[in-house]
Amino acid sequence: MEGAWRKVRRALGLRLCVHAPRVGGCERRAPAGVGGCRRDVAVTVAASAAEGESGPITPADALRRSTSRGRSSSSSKGKCAICFATMRSGHGQALFTAECSHMFHFQCISSNVKHGNYVCPVCRAKWKEIPCRSLSSNSPAGRIGINQRSPQQDPLMALNRQVPNRRRDARRLRTPEPADYNDDEPLQHKEAFDNLNFGSSRTAGISSYPEFLAVPQSSSIDGFDILIHVKAPTASPDHVTVSLANESSVRSTSRAPVDLITVLDVSGSMAGTKLALLKLSMGFVVQHLGPSDRLSVIAFSSTARRLFPLRRMSHHGRQQALQKINSLGAGGGTNIADALKKAMKVIEDRSYKNSVCSIVLLSDGQDSYNISSNVQGTSADHRPLVPSSIINDERNMVPLHAFGFGADHDSDTLHSIAEASGGTFSFIEDEGVMQDAFAQCIGGLLSVAVREMRLSMECVDPGVQLCSIRCGSYPSKVARDGRNGSVDIGHLYADEERDILLAVTIPKSREQTSLLRVACAYRDPVTNETIKIQGDEVKIKRPTSIVSEPVSIEVDRERNRIQAANSIESARAAAERGTLSEAVTILEDCRRVLSESFASQSGDRLCMALDAELREMQERMANRQLYEASGRAYMLSGLSSHSWQRATARGDSTDSTTLVYSYQTPSMVHMLQDSQNHSWRSLMQGNSPLSRQ
Repeated sequence: MEGAWRKVRRALGLRLCVHAPRVGGCERRAPAGVGGCRRDVAVTVAASAAEGESGPITPADALRRSTSRGRSSSSSKGKCAICFATMRSGHGQALFTAECSHMFHFQCISSNVKHGNYVCPVCRAKWKEIPCRSLSSNSPAGRIGINQRSPQQDPLMALNRQVPNRRRDARRLRTPEPADYNDDEPLQHKEAFDNLNFGSSRTAGISSYPEFLAVPQSSSIDGFDILIHVKAPTASPDHVTVSLANESSVRSTSRAPVDLITVLDVSGSMAGTKLALLKLSMGFVVQHLGPSDRLSVIAFSSTARRLFPLRRMSHHGRQQALQKINSLGAGGGTNIADALKKAMKVIEDRSYKNSVCSIVLLSDGQDSYNISSNVQGTSADHRPLVPSSIINDERNMVPLHAFGFGADHDSDTLHSIAEASGGTFSFIEDEGVMQDAFAQCIGGLLSVAVREMRLSMECVDPGVQLCSIRCGSYPSKVARDGRNGSVDIGHLYADEERDILLAVTIPKSREQTSLLRVACAYRDPVTNETIKIQGDEVKIKRPTSIVSEPVSIEVDRERNRIQAANSIESARAAAERGTLSEAVTILEDCRRVLSESFASQSGDRLCMALDAELREMQERMANRQLYEASGRAYMLSGLSSHSWQRATARGDSTDSTTLVYSYQTPSMVHMLQDSQNHSWRSLMQGNSPLSRQ
């Protein structure tokens, strides 16, 4: 008898509904439906334990055994086939209807399937979808496809099952957020860097390319193009990132430390695999931040909450961050504005400031609280989503890099937010590359080599005037008299390059003409030292007769890129008007013009990549449904990449053919390779940082 009771207690420990075995001729009875199981099923469980049977016994197992002993199971309409209690909606119990049309209490059937029983207890039909509460913490009746893998074999399911649903406890124990977010952790002590050589002999470089090297003396030209090429310093040899395989390699580096605020969508649509991949991606980010970097996480659904203040990613800080991230559950609506306001409050209220600061926003849905509805095709109003501090401070903007996930996200909104802040918009079409997209972005943020760069140009010859500056979304100014101008480039990652196309007026002249002087000034993000660089004067020869001279391939290449970007914008506008055929024609015409250019006929790789990009966009405009699902987001991500000349993730991969020229830097490529080497392999082997929590 003692052994029987021990096994009954073991069954109770598994949260099965059982009743005690008979003692002294007395049997305890319970009314039907109490505890979620029928009396005869409970007795079968207890009897099986007394007989010495091993392994967990579910109520459905007991039901089958009791049926085999001659007891008839009721399958009357309106009763659960497991507990035989009445099933009525609105009576406080969740219901589950299987593919075979049999209905059960969710509590009863979930106990059945959690031990691997994926068949209907009534008709024995095999299920393709099963009730699984661990993948939908917000819904009591979530479903997941079996995919011929048990939860123990599926790493994403295992990741979600590691942290129990503690929403009720969290709601009870959660302390209210402070009125001011000035509780950020102090920066790493300066003494920790005293023995490191932060100085670098590397500086940014400036190159100039006139459209032609010679212009006849008798010619005056309006709109003579000059390309200004700027390249940031190369990453230092001792630049080290955190390795997932060897955390002991973490040490301070010569790069600038970062304050990073990640704003994560945990609305109901993120439940399941999406949330698991988000946790995995954030685990990768956390592990690659160094002890001088600080991280704060804002999670949002119907409302936003700060998971923790800006905290240095020391060993202890990383462990706490991973625990908070891993405890996230999904549920509710999508309130992007509330999340961004909290993110900006974290930045504005911080007591200490690292030299580099950025926001990363990920969402898979549309804001359901703050955007004005479209009326007769007019554009939605995105202004309520963007904090005024992002728009009003051009010189000290905090770039917000937005990631749109899946086919249902609002790419227009996310692109507008990113554009207003000086950040990029990326389109993650395939959920499997979410971590790669994050890795590429983080690879750039952890290699900032230039801050507050301003490029200035001044006309030299009295007859030369500056007509225009083509620099994408970067703020630029041209003086009224056309004698000088400037471009605010802001911060650059190590090895990043920028191309600025100027147009000037050239007068007639009998002598060599000096057109421009170009210079730039920026701050070193590590030493905060102001560095000034003077470029060479741009000069052209003035022969007496016309000479046959090819156009500069550098200038022609940049003109092709600008023309492609303008065509993409025009095609998008046509598509939004509902004329997809016109949009496709615009892109086709641009491809034809590019193919006839000097750079293209010289075999330029950029022209080949531009053609592939435009062709991909044409294919995504084959019909309205395809355009709505992926074409719009793909085009907006491309526009974001071209306007800032910075890498974005596009489509289903960060390594597609159209991204040959994707502005990726060596640091981005290195981080992307690290992500691809450590994502699924680490998770399958149990080496993922989140799998260790």
